[in-house]
Amino acid sequence: MFERLKDIIVNYVEVDADAITPDSRFMEDLGFTSFDFMSMLGELEDEFEIEVDQEKAADIRTVGEAVAYLEELTEE
Repeated sequence: MFERLKDIIVNYVEVDADAITPDSRFMEDLGFTSFDFMSMLGELEDEFEIEVDQEKAADIRTVGEAVAYLEELTEE
């Protein structure tokens, strides 16, 4: 899941995939804007055939938190 998410992240911001860690923060470390983040969520919904809860998504700050949330959704 982490590797797949990294592949998606590099489509939105100019960052080396090798520099992305579970502790990387979307806004502060990776340079995401709110628009980038919401666009990425839409792609994740399509990619994993899930429905992201916007309130829960607003609390996601790091790549690791996103992975945990995606794994939770894909197990349901």
